[in-house]
Amino acid sequence: MDCSICSSLPVILRPPRNTICGSCYDGAKCLINLINKLQSDKPANKATINTLMNASKWIIDLKNREEELEEKIVYLGEFSAAFRHRIHTDIELKSGFAASRSVSAHRALLATRSEIFKNLLESDGCKAAPIEAITLPELSHEEVESLLEFLYGGDLAEEKLEKHVYSLALAADKYDIPYLQKFCERYMFRSMNCDNALDVLEIAEVCSCRALKESALDFIVRNMDEIVFSSGFEAFALKNPHLSVQVTRASLMDAKKNRPNSA
Repeated sequence: MDCSICSSLPVILRPPRNTICGSCYDGAKCLINLINKLQSDKPANKATINTLMNASKWIIDLKNREEELEEKIVYLGEFSAAFRHRIHTDIELKSGFAASRSVSAHRALLATRSEIFKNLLESDGCKAAPIEAITLPELSHEEVESLLEFLYGGDLAEEKLEKHVYSLALAADKYDIPYLQKFCERYMFRSMNCDNALDVLEIAEVCSCRALKESALDFIVRNMDEIVFSSGFEAFALKNPHLSVQVTRASLMDAKKNRPNSA
């Protein structure tokens, strides 16, 4: 049965408050018995009782905050439904790729999420007709859909983020979407490895993300042997000679720092 305390269901779908699983019941019973025992013991245990009572209040407060957050997520999720079901959309976003389908969206949403989109959409009706579509030349159709999915919901499925993170990071930088940029940066931080470190370094340079660039350089230096002799390093060096110089200098500085002092 679904427990009203430990269930993973959203609050609005949970069973009545008096429905509780055996584990939660046993835990509550043990806690009540412990408090009753301490209350019947010596006065010296008053501090312990107060600590337990404060801990209980803190747990209840955390539980209430969790429920409020879940309710807010469900509430905001209704806005994402407007995108999924194309409810009263009034603008089209197009990929720069030929023969690609457009994606319907809402002007108000685009304007609130991006200052660049806001400026594009603001037009004087007396001087020019309103823009009917915006073309994002650097993005594919899938990337446009993923961008809009994030703009509406503030999140993106792991598989889509893994596939499109570099394109989305560049789009976030170009169209001034700070939250998406931070979202992509956090993903690149935690997913960095020898296969993608050079790509992360390149993206960090283009997007002027200093912390991510330093982290990528440090990772490349620490894994220099594997990365320098990889199949992609030569192509990276030809495309990004300035970054190759920085990698070389960082590697030499690291070697000098770790070189044992001569007698």
